[in-house]
Amino acid sequence: MRHVAVASPYHLSQSNRNSTTSGMKKKYMLPAFLAAMITVGANAQGRFDEMTYDKTKTVFRLNAPSLPKVRIYKNGQGGRPVKTVKMRAIGDNRWEATVKGDLGGMFYTFDIGRGECPGTFAKAVGVNGSRGAIINMADTDPVGWADDQRPPLASPADLVIYELHMRDFSISPTSGLQHRGKYLALTEPRAIDYLKRLGVNAIHFQPLFDFASIDETQLYRPQFNWGYDPKNYNVPEGSYSTDPYQPGVRIREFKAMVQALHKAGIRVIFDAVYNHTFDIAGSNFQLTYPDYYYRKTADGRYSDGSGCGNETASERPLMREFMIESVKYWVNEFHIDGFRFDLMGIHDIETMNQIRAAVDQIDTTLYIYGEGWSAGACAYPQDSLAMKANTHRLNGIGAFSDDMRDALRGPFSDDTKGAFLAGIKVEEESLKFGIVGGIAHKQVDMARVNYDKQPWANEPTQQISYVSCHDDMCLVDRLKASIPGLSDATRPEADRMAELIRLDLLAQTAVFTSQGVPFMLAGEEMLRDKKGVHNSFASPDSINEFNWDNLKQHPQVFEYYRALIGLRKHHPAFRLASADAVRSHLEFIATDDCLVAFRLKDLEGIDTWREIVVILNANRAAVPVTVPEGEYTVACCNGVICEAGIGMPVNGSEVVVPRQSAMILYKK
Repeated sequence: MRHVAVASPYHLSQSNRNSTTSGMKKKYMLPAFLAAMITVGANAQGRFDEMTYDKTKTVFRLNAPSLPKVRIYKNGQGGRPVKTVKMRAIGDNRWEATVKGDLGGMFYTFDIGRGECPGTFAKAVGVNGSRGAIINMADTDPVGWADDQRPPLASPADLVIYELHMRDFSISPTSGLQHRGKYLALTEPRAIDYLKRLGVNAIHFQPLFDFASIDETQLYRPQFNWGYDPKNYNVPEGSYSTDPYQPGVRIREFKAMVQALHKAGIRVIFDAVYNHTFDIAGSNFQLTYPDYYYRKTADGRYSDGSGCGNETASERPLMREFMIESVKYWVNEFHIDGFRFDLMGIHDIETMNQIRAAVDQIDTTLYIYGEGWSAGACAYPQDSLAMKANTHRLNGIGAFSDDMRDALRGPFSDDTKGAFLAGIKVEEESLKFGIVGGIAHKQVDMARVNYDKQPWANEPTQQISYVSCHDDMCLVDRLKASIPGLSDATRPEADRMAELIRLDLLAQTAVFTSQGVPFMLAGEEMLRDKKGVHNSFASPDSINEFNWDNLKQHPQVFEYYRALIGLRKHHPAFRLASADAVRSHLEFIATDDCLVAFRLKDLEGIDTWREIVVILNANRAAVPVTVPEGEYTVACCNGVICEAGIGMPVNGSEVVVPRQSAMILYKK
């Protein structure tokens, strides 16, 4: 049966989140039987090496509360086991079995009497992931893998994150790619050259672990899902490989993709969905250690902070250790460069900080961020969860700024309601809060910010600046839904398209000239749309795929995005890495309604430009703006970016900013 729970929206509006989580004022009481399980788990520290193979023997280990059996199979599905072995106790709730001989190429399951599964930490699986695979992981390395180098990164502020669904990018015939919908599409020169030309230096892939909603035996028919329904957390998804029946193929092709992106100077960010599983009864957690890995409410019901029927218990020793070891495994085995935590607000602060510390021991440049909210009330004290409001207690971990997102385009809860981009006043202060990177700034009046009344970031690099992402309308659709006149069929198509493009470019200029870490939904640079679908988690390719022909129809949009990304990369003033630097160098300029203007000043030794002024005009008319007296070069105006200058220099203390657009000026 298809997992319909994933259809639940992952981001609630701020007002809905407040009402949903208000129940957390009640004291959370841990049921006695679960408290006992935590004690048991604390004495059962496992390494999660659930299968260790060499040609002479294979060792199986498992954390479980009762005697497990290991079953050995010839194939990844079907057939009877060729061997069944009882495991032996090696500690409290810790079991081991050794099978002599060469089992390479065979498959296995664990069974404690509730049903068979590959355990919690399978590293290779057969088709559809129901059996673990016994392989030599070294055989999955592509040529040159040992020499793979992570692209350098001085600060997270230098990242330009591109959120991408594997299938969306290449599945359309218009992509011109050979391996459509596959890992290998991202190894093809056409794809690599496109990404390099755009200028992004980090791809945040939507889930690439083995998820449950796609039948890997039915790939001859179109199937689509975002993948937020985990089955095997530590194995790549098989439907994106050229052969899901061969366990090593998906691993080798995943690595080949990472290798190709690294060679192009592009980091790979992994979407980590540890907060829930596809279901409870059939999950690997439940089939090996019943009820240990999930939170329950005081009355014994499974808590549902994920909106998907369950929530995991990150605070429990085995789950915490599982998350830490899983993250480390993806870094070490697959050379992953960062992690985005889905519904991070479900996880406890301590676990997230321990993950950060564990990652730092490998490479301090690996970036970690997440959604600072849950989709419902969690069975854990809210002040101990990794919510956005608690980001200041997270060590070097970022969170998405819905303050900035909704200030620009309107609330998540109402697709038809606009904000700054619609020429609606009152959102200017919230936008300013996003521009400074979510930190305390004397010119930002927190009482007037839409959601947060206290700064939540210690440093600007803890804010993800964005206007759209996967689980929402893409920017084009949101503008059409919320801006009066953009969907008016009686209005000339050319006029509507011109306004749509103006507002699209204005929105992204706000994002990319802000402090923090810029983030964009893949395809926005080619005016991607999803036919107005908000939650396209299981919509067909016709809704989710990129239309590459848009690049021919609207080349000026791609060119603006490319130049905007280049502008940010070329000028460190747009990516100051510390709160003190932002407070010292970023100053807002007084403006009227639906205008936000700021200058970056005293930039000697920081930037080749001595002073920069950015003006964002959401009004439907050109507006004069007073700026500090001087001679300026215009780098951005009327939907064009040219760092060398547009037209003649501007002298004086007033500029006129065209309607619904950004202007960027600088002093040499």
